[in-house]
Amino acid sequence: MTEGEHVVSLDDVHVHFESESGIFSREKDVVKAVDGVSLDIEENDVVALVGESGCGKTTLGKTAIGTQRPTEGSIAYRGQDVWEARDKDGDVEIPFERIRRALQIIHQDPGASLNPNKTVLHSLMVPLKLTKPDMDAFDRRERVHEMLSRVGMEPPEDYANRYPHQLSGGERQRVALIRALLMNPDLILADEAVSALDVSLRIDMMDLMLELQDQFDTSYLFVSHNLSNASYVTGKADGRIGVMYLGELVEIGPIDEVIENPQHPYTKVLMWAAPNLNPDAEEEPESPLRKIDIPDPRDPPEGCRFHTRCPEAREVCKEEPPGTDVDDAGNHRVACYRAIDDHEYWESPELVD
Repeated sequence: MTEGEHVVSLDDVHVHFESESGIFSREKDVVKAVDGVSLDIEENDVVALVGESGCGKTTLGKTAIGTQRPTEGSIAYRGQDVWEARDKDGDVEIPFERIRRALQIIHQDPGASLNPNKTVLHSLMVPLKLTKPDMDAFDRRERVHEMLSRVGMEPPEDYANRYPHQLSGGERQRVALIRALLMNPDLILADEAVSALDVSLRIDMMDLMLELQDQFDTSYLFVSHNLSNASYVTGKADGRIGVMYLGELVEIGPIDEVIENPQHPYTKVLMWAAPNLNPDAEEEPESPLRKIDIPDPRDPPEGCRFHTRCPEAREVCKEEPPGTDVDDAGNHRVACYRAIDDHEYWESPELVD
């Protein structure tokens, strides 16, 4: 990778979907699932995206690995525009087939992505046939057994001959992880990959993913609605947390800065909802939100999209949306006027419902 080049780089990405506005209406509304997000993912990086359901984090994750075409903006893999490679548009230096192998995904429900009629051995031989076509059948089988043993599925010969329905949820997730890693990826999207597991199994799975990261030299993009999970995995990996709200990345930075010194009011709300992250903090008896209901993504509020629920909102917040680079000291960025000491926000009247 040349200097200044990232594994994956998203530049001002927008992903909009059309939806019917009503049963009898022919008009279509536009849902702005992702609206102007830029994000760089480095070698051996760990980035976690968190936020409420419908905030756009999964859509952004799928866009980052090239399975969702953006409405606007660009996604590049090692400097190569992903969709120009997909469309064979212009001078393509990295073919799309190579890009797809380099960008993998682990789903929340691994059973849905594993063929129920194929054994574990068969499912795990497939990526080896693609990435190591010169490897004979015996060596492929031994490689599969080695990986099963590596993730604690003993005896590996027994697990290799099982079908997905004969595995627990945690075991199926381990098989999905092995299959992704055997593609020798540069980035794996873990889309709520541990949310369906028991708490103890979540920790084991996240630890395992980070252990294998060193062996396979890959990066992870975690998507989670659970700030505690995101904090755990990024904390162990010295990674970053990105907070999304209504399609926008409102705060992103190193784990110690975002968790210990959250700058965006929405991040503080998420912290309030996950009290085990900061047990020494004074307990707030009620939600700090001004309003509970999330605005309709088909018609997001003008100005700062969080102002309708924000306990710190002022009149200026209704007028112009803050950019995500308003506080760019180091790697900690936040889209909030409160991050600017001399902004007119501080003289603006408090917002009154």
